[in-house]
Amino acid sequence: MIKPHGSDELNPLFVYDSAENEALQKEADNLASIMVSSATAANAVMLGAGYFNPLTGYMNKADALSVATDMKTTSGLFWPTPVLNLVEDAGNIKVGDRIALKDPNVDGNPVLAVMDVEAIEEFSDADMALMSEKVYAPSADEDGHPGVEAFNTQGKVCLSGPIKVLNFSYFQTEFPDTFRTAVEIRNEIAERGWKKVVAFQTRNPMHLAHEELCHMAMDRLDCDGLVIHMLLGKLKPGDIPAPVRDSAIRKMVELYFPANSAMVTGYGFDMLYAGPREGVLHAVFRQNMGATHFIIGRDHAGVGDHYGAFDAQTIFKEEVPAGALEIEIFNADHTAYSKKLDKVVMMCEAPDHSKEDFVLLSGTKVREMLGNGIAPPKEFSRPEVAKILMDYYESIK
Repeated sequence: MIKPHGSDELNPLFVYDSAENEALQKEADNLASIMVSSATAANAVMLGAGYFNPLTGYMNKADALSVATDMKTTSGLFWPTPVLNLVEDAGNIKVGDRIALKDPNVDGNPVLAVMDVEAIEEFSDADMALMSEKVYAPSADEDGHPGVEAFNTQGKVCLSGPIKVLNFSYFQTEFPDTFRTAVEIRNEIAERGWKKVVAFQTRNPMHLAHEELCHMAMDRLDCDGLVIHMLLGKLKPGDIPAPVRDSAIRKMVELYFPANSAMVTGYGFDMLYAGPREGVLHAVFRQNMGATHFIIGRDHAGVGDHYGAFDAQTIFKEEVPAGALEIEIFNADHTAYSKKLDKVVMMCEAPDHSKEDFVLLSGTKVREMLGNGIAPPKEFSRPEVAKILMDYYESIK
Protein backbone atom coordinates (compact mmCIF):
# COMPACT_ATOMS: atom_id res chain seq x y z
CA MET A 1 0.00 0.00 0.00
CA ILE A 2 1.12 3.58 -0.65
CA LYS A 3 3.03 5.11 2.26
CA PRO A 4 1.51 7.97 4.25
CA HIS A 5 2.94 11.42 3.63
CA GLY A 6 6.16 12.05 5.50
CA SER A 7 6.48 8.76 7.37
CA ASP A 8 6.56 5.00 6.91
CA GLU A 9 3.55 4.44 9.16
CA LEU A 10 0.42 6.49 9.80
CA ASN A 11 0.57 8.27 13.17
CA PRO A 12 -2.90 9.51 14.11
CA LEU A 13 -3.07 11.75 17.17
CA PHE A 14 -6.31 10.31 18.54
CA VAL A 15 -5.82 8.58 21.91
CA TYR A 16 -7.13 5.09 21.16
CA ASP A 17 -6.13 3.58 24.52
CA SER A 18 -9.34 3.90 26.55
CA ALA A 19 -7.58 4.16 29.92
CA GLU A 20 -5.27 6.92 28.69
CA ASN A 21 -8.17 8.72 27.00
CA GLU A 22 -10.22 8.63 30.20
CA ALA A 23 -7.26 9.81 32.29
CA LEU A 24 -6.70 12.75 29.93
CA GLN A 25 -10.40 13.61 30.06
CA LYS A 26 -10.17 13.79 33.86
CA GLU A 27 -6.94 15.75 33.75
CA ALA A 28 -8.55 18.24 31.36
CA ASP A 29 -11.13 19.13 34.01
CA ASN A 30 -8.35 20.85 35.98
CA LEU A 31 -6.47 22.42 33.11
CA ALA A 32 -6.70 25.95 31.80
CA SER A 33 -8.96 25.84 28.74
CA ILE A 34 -9.70 27.84 25.63
CA MET A 35 -12.64 27.76 23.24
CA VAL A 36 -11.05 27.18 19.85
CA SER A 37 -12.35 28.34 16.49
CA SER A 38 -14.21 26.00 14.16
CA ALA A 39 -11.12 25.92 11.93
CA THR A 40 -8.88 24.94 14.85
CA ALA A 41 -11.38 22.26 15.91
CA ALA A 42 -11.43 20.86 12.36
CA ASN A 43 -7.63 20.80 12.37
CA ALA A 44 -7.75 18.77 15.61
CA VAL A 45 -10.15 16.26 14.08
CA MET A 46 -7.92 15.86 11.03
CA LEU A 47 -4.81 15.48 13.21
CA GLY A 48 -6.61 12.89 15.31
CA ALA A 49 -7.84 10.97 12.28
CA GLY A 50 -4.42 10.73 10.65
CA TYR A 51 -5.24 12.90 7.62
CA PHE A 52 -2.60 15.47 8.66
CA ASN A 53 0.18 12.88 9.04
CA PRO A 54 3.03 13.40 9.96
CA LEU A 55 2.21 16.60 11.87
CA THR A 56 2.20 16.23 15.66
CA GLY A 57 0.19 19.33 16.46
CA TYR A 58 -0.29 22.99 15.59
CA MET A 59 2.43 24.87 13.72
CA ASN A 60 4.48 27.69 15.21
CA LYS A 61 4.92 31.07 13.57
CA ALA A 62 8.09 30.19 11.66
CA ASP A 63 6.63 26.99 10.24
CA ALA A 64 3.34 28.68 9.28
CA LEU A 65 5.12 31.48 7.41
CA SER A 66 7.48 29.01 5.74
CA VAL A 67 4.57 26.83 4.64
CA ALA A 68 2.65 29.82 3.31
CA THR A 69 5.66 31.10 1.38
CA ASP A 70 7.44 27.93 0.25
CA MET A 71 5.04 25.02 0.96
CA LYS A 72 7.47 23.45 3.41
CA THR A 73 8.11 23.67 7.14
CA THR A 74 11.39 24.95 8.55
CA SER A 75 12.53 21.31 8.82
CA GLY A 76 11.83 20.78 5.10
CA LEU A 77 8.56 18.80 5.31
CA PHE A 78 6.39 19.50 2.28
CA TRP A 79 3.06 20.97 3.41
CA PRO A 80 0.67 23.24 1.48
CA THR A 81 -1.27 25.24 4.11
CA PRO A 82 -0.62 26.44 7.67
CA VAL A 83 -2.22 24.32 10.41
CA LEU A 84 -2.81 26.73 13.25
CA ASN A 85 -4.46 27.34 16.58
CA LEU A 86 -5.22 31.06 16.43
CA VAL A 87 -6.85 32.96 19.29
CA GLU A 88 -7.61 36.59 20.07
CA ASP A 89 -5.86 36.47 23.44
CA ALA A 90 -3.85 33.76 25.22
CA GLY A 91 -4.93 35.11 28.61
CA ASN A 92 -2.93 33.53 31.43
CA ILE A 93 -1.65 30.62 29.34
CA LYS A 94 2.14 30.28 29.49
CA VAL A 95 4.71 28.36 27.48
CA GLY A 96 5.03 24.90 29.03
CA ASP A 97 1.38 24.71 30.09
CA ARG A 98 -0.86 21.80 29.16
CA ILE A 99 -4.27 23.18 28.18
CA ALA A 100 -7.68 21.82 27.21
CA LEU A 101 -9.12 22.75 23.81
CA LYS A 102 -12.89 23.12 23.95
CA ASP A 103 -15.10 22.30 20.98
CA PRO A 104 -17.18 25.24 19.66
CA ASN A 105 -19.37 22.98 17.51
CA VAL A 106 -20.85 20.65 20.14
CA ASP A 107 -23.39 21.53 22.84
CA GLY A 108 -21.72 21.93 26.22
CA ASN A 109 -18.34 22.56 24.54
CA PRO A 110 -16.62 19.31 25.60
CA VAL A 111 -12.84 19.00 25.55
CA LEU A 112 -11.74 18.03 22.06
CA ALA A 113 -8.02 17.69 22.75
CA VAL A 114 -5.26 18.52 25.20
CA MET A 115 -2.29 20.54 24.04
CA ASP A 116 1.21 21.09 25.36
CA VAL A 117 2.01 24.73 24.62
CA GLU A 118 5.50 25.06 23.19
CA ALA A 119 5.23 28.66 21.97
CA ILE A 120 2.91 31.67 22.16
CA GLU A 121 3.59 34.09 19.32
CA GLU A 122 1.73 36.89 17.61
CA PHE A 123 1.43 37.41 13.88
CA SER A 124 1.70 40.98 12.65
CA ASP A 125 -0.83 42.41 10.24
CA ALA A 126 1.81 41.99 7.54
CA ASP A 127 2.23 38.30 8.48
CA MET A 128 -1.52 37.71 8.24
CA ALA A 129 -1.66 39.51 4.90
CA LEU A 130 1.27 37.45 3.59
CA MET A 131 -0.35 34.15 4.57
CA SER A 132 -3.69 35.24 3.09
CA GLU A 133 -2.01 36.26 -0.15
CA LYS A 134 0.08 33.11 -0.51
CA VAL A 135 -2.52 30.54 0.56
CA TYR A 136 -5.61 32.08 -1.01
CA ALA A 137 -3.96 33.75 -4.04
CA PRO A 138 -4.45 35.03 -6.65
CA SER A 139 -7.47 37.05 -5.56
CA ALA A 140 -7.23 37.22 -1.79
CA ASP A 141 -7.31 41.01 -1.85
CA GLU A 142 -10.81 41.02 -3.29
CA ASP A 143 -13.74 41.55 -1.01
CA GLY A 144 -15.88 38.60 -0.01
CA HIS A 145 -13.45 35.68 -0.14
CA PRO A 146 -14.90 33.40 2.57
CA GLY A 147 -11.62 31.62 3.23
CA VAL A 148 -9.72 34.85 3.79
CA GLU A 149 -12.49 36.23 5.99
CA ALA A 150 -12.60 33.07 8.13
CA PHE A 151 -8.81 33.01 8.45
CA ASN A 152 -8.55 36.65 9.52
CA THR A 153 -11.34 36.59 12.11
CA GLN A 154 -9.82 33.93 14.40
CA GLY A 155 -7.22 36.16 16.01
CA LYS A 156 -3.49 36.72 15.53
CA VAL A 157 -2.08 34.96 18.60
CA CYS A 158 -0.61 31.59 17.64
CA LEU A 159 -0.48 28.75 20.18
CA SER A 160 1.75 25.95 18.93
CA GLY A 161 2.67 22.51 20.17
CA PRO A 162 1.70 18.83 20.12
CA ILE A 163 -1.84 17.68 20.86
CA LYS A 164 -3.64 14.52 21.92
CA VAL A 165 -7.13 14.21 20.47
CA LEU A 166 -9.88 12.79 22.69
CA ASN A 167 -12.88 12.68 20.32
CA PHE A 168 -13.91 13.46 16.77
CA SER A 169 -16.29 16.33 17.55
CA TYR A 170 -19.78 15.91 16.06
CA PHE A 171 -18.65 13.97 13.02
CA GLN A 172 -18.61 10.49 14.53
CA THR A 173 -21.96 10.93 16.31
CA GLU A 174 -23.88 12.72 13.55
CA PHE A 175 -22.44 10.70 10.65
CA PRO A 176 -21.75 7.24 12.12
CA ASP A 177 -22.23 5.43 8.82
CA THR A 178 -20.07 7.81 6.81
CA PHE A 179 -17.33 9.43 8.91
CA ARG A 180 -14.12 7.43 8.69
CA THR A 181 -10.59 8.17 9.83
CA ALA A 182 -7.61 7.73 7.54
CA VAL A 183 -6.72 4.74 9.69
CA GLU A 184 -10.10 3.09 9.08
CA ILE A 185 -10.02 3.70 5.33
CA ARG A 186 -6.50 2.28 5.05
CA ASN A 187 -7.63 -0.80 6.94
CA GLU A 188 -10.66 -1.32 4.71
CA ILE A 189 -8.62 -0.86 1.53
CA ALA A 190 -6.28 -3.57 2.79
CA GLU A 191 -9.21 -5.85 3.73
CA ARG A 192 -10.69 -5.45 0.24
CA GLY A 193 -7.35 -6.32 -1.33
CA TRP A 194 -7.20 -3.14 -3.40
CA LYS A 195 -3.77 -2.10 -4.70
CA LYS A 196 -4.57 0.83 -6.98
CA VAL A 197 -7.21 3.17 -5.55
CA VAL A 198 -8.65 6.43 -6.83
CA ALA A 199 -10.35 8.95 -4.54
CA PHE A 200 -13.17 11.35 -5.44
CA GLN A 201 -14.15 14.30 -3.25
CA THR A 202 -17.68 15.67 -3.09
CA ARG A 203 -19.85 17.83 -0.89
CA ASN A 204 -22.89 17.35 -3.14
CA PRO A 205 -25.01 14.45 -4.40
CA MET A 206 -23.39 12.75 -7.37
CA HIS A 207 -25.20 13.13 -10.66
CA LEU A 208 -24.56 11.04 -13.75
CA ALA A 209 -21.58 13.13 -14.88
CA HIS A 210 -19.83 12.61 -11.52
CA GLU A 211 -20.57 8.90 -11.60
CA GLU A 212 -19.22 8.53 -15.11
CA LEU A 213 -16.12 10.58 -14.25
CA CYS A 214 -15.36 8.06 -11.52
CA HIS A 215 -15.85 5.18 -13.96
CA MET A 216 -13.54 6.93 -16.46
CA ALA A 217 -10.83 7.37 -13.86
CA MET A 218 -11.10 3.77 -12.68
CA ASP A 219 -10.95 2.44 -16.23
CA ARG A 220 -8.12 4.64 -17.46
CA LEU A 221 -6.01 4.06 -14.35
CA ASP A 222 -6.91 0.36 -14.12
CA CYS A 223 -7.93 0.80 -10.49
CA ASP A 224 -9.16 -1.91 -8.14
CA GLY A 225 -11.34 0.47 -6.19
CA LEU A 226 -12.86 3.91 -5.72
CA VAL A 227 -13.18 5.82 -2.45
CA ILE A 228 -15.96 8.41 -2.57
CA HIS A 229 -14.91 10.79 0.18
CA MET A 230 -17.56 13.28 1.31
CA LEU A 231 -16.70 16.51 3.06
CA LEU A 232 -18.81 16.57 6.23
CA GLY A 233 -17.91 20.03 7.53
CA LYS A 234 -20.25 22.94 8.07
CA LEU A 235 -22.88 23.41 5.38
CA LYS A 236 -23.70 26.51 3.40
CA PRO A 237 -27.35 27.59 3.07
CA GLY A 238 -29.01 25.48 0.40
CA ASP A 239 -26.64 22.53 0.74
CA ILE A 240 -28.27 19.13 0.94
CA PRO A 241 -27.69 17.52 4.38
CA ALA A 242 -25.05 14.81 4.58
CA PRO A 243 -27.45 11.94 5.41
CA VAL A 244 -29.44 12.67 2.23
CA ARG A 245 -26.28 12.96 0.13
CA ASP A 246 -25.09 9.73 1.68
CA SER A 247 -28.31 7.88 0.81
CA ALA A 248 -28.24 9.15 -2.76
CA ILE A 249 -24.61 8.22 -3.29
CA ARG A 250 -25.02 4.78 -1.69
CA LYS A 251 -27.99 4.05 -3.97
CA MET A 252 -25.91 5.03 -7.00
CA VAL A 253 -23.03 2.78 -5.89
CA GLU A 254 -25.39 -0.11 -5.14
CA LEU A 255 -26.98 0.00 -8.60
CA TYR A 256 -24.25 1.23 -10.92
CA PHE A 257 -20.91 0.02 -9.56
CA PRO A 258 -19.75 -3.61 -9.44
CA ALA A 259 -19.59 -5.28 -6.02
CA ASN A 260 -16.42 -4.48 -4.02
CA SER A 261 -15.44 -1.62 -6.33
CA ALA A 262 -16.48 1.51 -4.39
CA MET A 263 -16.51 2.71 -0.77
CA VAL A 264 -18.70 5.59 0.46
CA THR A 265 -16.96 7.50 3.26
CA GLY A 266 -16.61 10.99 4.70
CA TYR A 267 -14.23 13.15 6.70
CA GLY A 268 -14.58 16.03 9.14
CA PHE A 269 -13.18 19.31 7.89
CA ASP A 270 -14.37 22.81 7.02
CA MET A 271 -13.77 24.04 3.48
CA LEU A 272 -10.95 26.57 3.21
CA TYR A 273 -11.89 27.73 -0.32
CA ALA A 274 -8.17 27.98 -0.97
CA GLY A 275 -8.32 26.68 -4.54
CA PRO A 276 -4.95 25.32 -5.69
CA ARG A 277 -3.36 25.12 -2.24
CA GLU A 278 -6.42 23.31 -0.91
CA GLY A 279 -6.27 20.92 -3.86
CA VAL A 280 -2.76 19.95 -2.76
CA LEU A 281 -3.92 19.60 0.85
CA HIS A 282 -6.73 17.31 -0.35
CA ALA A 283 -4.14 15.17 -2.13
CA VAL A 284 -2.21 14.84 1.14
CA PHE A 285 -5.41 13.65 2.86
CA ARG A 286 -5.96 11.00 0.21
CA GLN A 287 -2.40 9.70 0.28
CA ASN A 288 -2.65 9.40 4.05
CA MET A 289 -5.87 7.39 3.75
CA GLY A 290 -4.26 5.01 1.25
CA ALA A 291 -5.40 6.23 -2.17
CA THR A 292 -2.84 6.04 -4.97
CA HIS A 293 -4.70 8.49 -7.23
CA PHE A 294 -6.94 11.52 -6.72
CA ILE A 295 -9.40 13.12 -9.14
CA ILE A 296 -9.12 16.89 -9.49
CA GLY A 297 -11.54 18.58 -11.85
CA ARG A 298 -12.47 22.11 -12.80
CA ASP A 299 -12.67 24.74 -10.04
CA HIS A 300 -11.53 22.31 -7.34
CA ALA A 301 -11.93 23.92 -3.89
CA GLY A 302 -12.69 27.23 -5.54
CA VAL A 303 -15.24 29.89 -4.78
CA GLY A 304 -16.92 32.15 -7.32
CA ASP A 305 -14.37 33.13 -9.96
CA HIS A 306 -11.46 33.74 -7.59
CA TYR A 307 -9.35 31.07 -9.31
CA GLY A 308 -8.81 29.87 -12.84
CA ALA A 309 -10.77 26.76 -13.79
CA PHE A 310 -7.67 24.53 -13.80
CA ASP A 311 -5.42 26.25 -11.25
CA ALA A 312 -5.80 23.30 -8.85
CA GLN A 313 -4.35 21.04 -11.55
CA THR A 314 -1.61 23.41 -12.68
CA ILE A 315 -0.13 23.79 -9.19
CA PHE A 316 0.89 20.11 -9.20
CA LYS A 317 2.86 20.65 -12.40
CA GLU A 318 4.38 24.03 -11.61
CA GLU A 319 4.77 24.34 -7.83
CA VAL A 320 4.70 20.93 -6.15
CA PRO A 321 8.29 19.61 -6.14
CA ALA A 322 8.93 16.28 -7.82
CA GLY A 323 8.68 13.49 -5.29
CA ALA A 324 6.98 15.65 -2.65
CA LEU A 325 3.90 13.40 -2.80
CA GLU A 326 3.56 9.79 -3.88
CA ILE A 327 -0.12 10.09 -4.83
CA GLU A 328 -0.82 10.79 -8.50
CA ILE A 329 -3.40 13.25 -9.82
CA PHE A 330 -6.07 12.34 -12.37
CA ASN A 331 -6.84 15.61 -14.14
CA ALA A 332 -10.45 15.93 -15.24
CA ASP A 333 -12.35 18.46 -17.28
CA HIS A 334 -16.03 19.26 -16.82
CA THR A 335 -18.05 16.16 -17.70
CA ALA A 336 -21.48 16.24 -19.32
CA TYR A 337 -23.83 14.12 -21.41
CA SER A 338 -23.19 14.42 -25.15
CA LYS A 339 -26.35 14.32 -27.26
CA LYS A 340 -24.19 13.55 -30.30
CA LEU A 341 -22.38 10.57 -28.74
CA ASP A 342 -25.20 9.46 -26.42
CA LYS A 343 -22.90 9.20 -23.42
CA VAL A 344 -21.09 11.26 -20.78
CA VAL A 345 -17.76 12.67 -21.94
CA MET A 346 -15.15 15.13 -20.76
CA MET A 347 -15.99 18.29 -22.63
CA CYS A 348 -12.34 18.83 -23.61
CA GLU A 349 -12.41 15.47 -25.39
CA ALA A 350 -15.29 16.51 -27.65
CA PRO A 351 -13.78 19.38 -29.67
CA ASP A 352 -16.43 19.13 -32.39
CA HIS A 353 -19.22 19.90 -29.90
CA SER A 354 -20.90 23.19 -29.18
CA LYS A 355 -22.50 24.04 -25.86
CA GLU A 356 -25.88 23.03 -27.28
CA ASP A 357 -24.60 19.50 -27.89
CA PHE A 358 -24.38 18.84 -24.12
CA VAL A 359 -27.05 18.41 -21.46
CA LEU A 360 -26.06 21.21 -19.06
CA LEU A 361 -28.10 22.27 -16.04
CA SER A 362 -27.10 24.78 -13.38
CA GLY A 363 -27.20 23.81 -9.73
CA THR A 364 -29.95 26.40 -9.23
CA LYS A 365 -32.04 24.87 -12.02
CA VAL A 366 -31.60 21.35 -10.66
CA ARG A 367 -32.63 22.41 -7.14
CA GLU A 368 -35.65 24.18 -8.60
CA MET A 369 -36.71 21.05 -10.51
CA LEU A 370 -36.22 18.76 -7.53
CA GLY A 371 -38.09 21.17 -5.27
CA ASN A 372 -41.04 21.08 -7.67
CA GLY A 373 -41.06 17.28 -7.77
CA ILE A 374 -39.63 17.16 -11.28
CA ALA A 375 -36.87 14.66 -11.96
CA PRO A 376 -33.93 16.02 -13.97
CA PRO A 377 -33.50 14.31 -17.35
CA LYS A 378 -31.97 10.81 -17.28
CA GLU A 379 -28.96 12.23 -19.12
CA PHE A 380 -28.25 14.33 -16.03
CA SER A 381 -29.27 12.23 -13.02
CA ARG A 382 -30.05 8.59 -12.30
CA PRO A 383 -33.80 8.29 -11.58
CA GLU A 384 -33.19 6.42 -8.31
CA VAL A 385 -30.91 9.22 -7.12
CA ALA A 386 -33.34 11.90 -8.24
CA LYS A 387 -36.15 10.25 -6.27
CA ILE A 388 -34.18 10.38 -3.01
CA LEU A 389 -33.47 14.06 -3.58
CA MET A 390 -37.08 14.84 -4.55
CA ASP A 391 -38.32 13.09 -1.41
CA TYR A 392 -35.98 15.27 0.65
CA TYR A 393 -37.20 18.50 -0.93
CA GLU A 394 -40.80 17.38 -0.45
CA SER A 395 -40.09 16.76 3.26
CA ILE A 396 -38.91 20.33 3.88
CA LYS A 397 -41.81 22.11 2.19
